Amino acid sequence: MTQRHKQHLSNSELLEETVRISLLAGKLLKDRLFTDFSVDHKGKVDLVTEVDRAAQDLIKQEILLKYPDHGILGEEDLDIQGSGEFLWIVDPLDGTTNYAHRFPVFSVSIAVTKDKDVLCGAVYNPVSEELFKATRGGGASLNSLPIKVSETGRLDDSLLGTGFPYNIRETAQTNLDHFRDFALRAQDIRRCGSAALDLSFVACGRLDGFWELGLKQWDIAAGALIVREAGGVTTDFEGSDLGMDGSRVLASNGLIHDEMMQVLQKQG
Repeated sequence: MTQRHKQHLSNSELLEETVRISLLAGKLLKDRLFTDFSVDHKGKVDLVTEVDRAAQDLIKQEILLKYPDHGILGEEDLDIQGSGEFLWIVDPLDGTTNYAHRFPVFSVSIAVTKDKDVLCGAVYNPVSEELFKATRGGGASLNSLPIKVSETGRLDDSLLGTGFPYNIRETAQTNLDHFRDFALRAQDIRRCGSAALDLSFVACGRLDGFWELGLKQWDIAAGALIVREAGGVTTDFEGSDLGMDGSRVLASNGLIHDEMMQVLQKQG
């Protein structure tokens, strides 16, 4: 790859590759779902399967084949320092616990960043064959049709999504207090098991808002961009710029954002 080419990679070209690789990894996940595969524990309830690793290896190989100078950061101990300015942030299987139990709700999440700015991202659900994608400044789509966040204007009328940290048995920040508070305020709450899908559901209006503690870059990089490009808002619990910090994630259609922050700040 020439220096000229490295400097002129467009967001649309990067998205095209992100989508292609997401579809390949998603096919692997779907093909292996009902086969025998090993499951290991990274923590008391934090799982990893051999399929996680196989999907990540596939993604790594595809990226480096096309962009050998790019960096890659992935959930399963993948940290390749590239010589260029582009970094791919990869969750090869978001929803591992679901997958390990053959519960068919999981996704592949891939984003490309440059100088810590997310340029494009894709979240693919291989079971439903739904592909959410976005480029910075270019809008968001679901299977190539434009999407936008909901127009629900009150928390009382909202359907929310959330999740619980893998170290829930060891940490004091379990999210159970927030869950209780929102259960008394929102219309209802869903717990999907894949933060990348939850964020994508906010983007297309299926959920009006989402919050979670203890997420990582690979959980949110693609999904948060998709929310913003669909007209939504992403911040931390206090309303500051979310960036790549997944420790306190709040995403919404924007209309209920202040109400959600008020609920979250009740617990400090």
